[in-house]
Amino acid sequence: MEALEPDTKDWTWVLSRACTECGFDPSSVRHSEVAGMIRDDAALWVPRLHGTGVAVRARPDRWSILEYGCHIRDVHRIFEHRVQLMLTEHDPRFPNWDQDATAIADDYGAQDPETVATELYEAAGVVADTYDRVPADAWSRRGLRSNGSEFTIATIAVYHLHDIVHHAYDVAGM
Repeated sequence: MEALEPDTKDWTWVLSRACTECGFDPSSVRHSEVAGMIRDDAALWVPRLHGTGVAVRARPDRWSILEYGCHIRDVHRIFEHRVQLMLTEHDPRFPNWDQDATAIADDYGAQDPETVATELYEAAGVVADTYDRVPADAWSRRGLRSNGSEFTIATIAVYHLHDIVHHAYDVAGM
């Protein structure tokens, strides 16, 4: 499949105001609720990825449901790694992740939808369990993205949630 125009936006603004595209409002989410919301979202991806035509792009400027599913799986894995760094290191700097390069290198559009559904669900469970186990005094631990954006575990949890909510919105009309 053809590569899409890379998303170069800095989405950190979604921590301070509602997303006009998907409607996600960070002020309505408590970090302690994120784990359950991640599990709920993952459960919805299983039937999405078992549908017909999941590898077909409905629009040339958007990924297919399969490609979004691969991305969400990888988002859960990336955030799991970042939260673990924040729990075990002092002010870690996160390795850069180019989601668009990953989509091409891992050939998202050619992956098996059933395998992706299982992997997404499992990755969501792992990161949700990690959020559930964050000690009360650790939610304020910090980490830095490669561009210098600073997160705490509490804010990265909400940022993570927006990513998956936004992509659920992206595929809702497919």
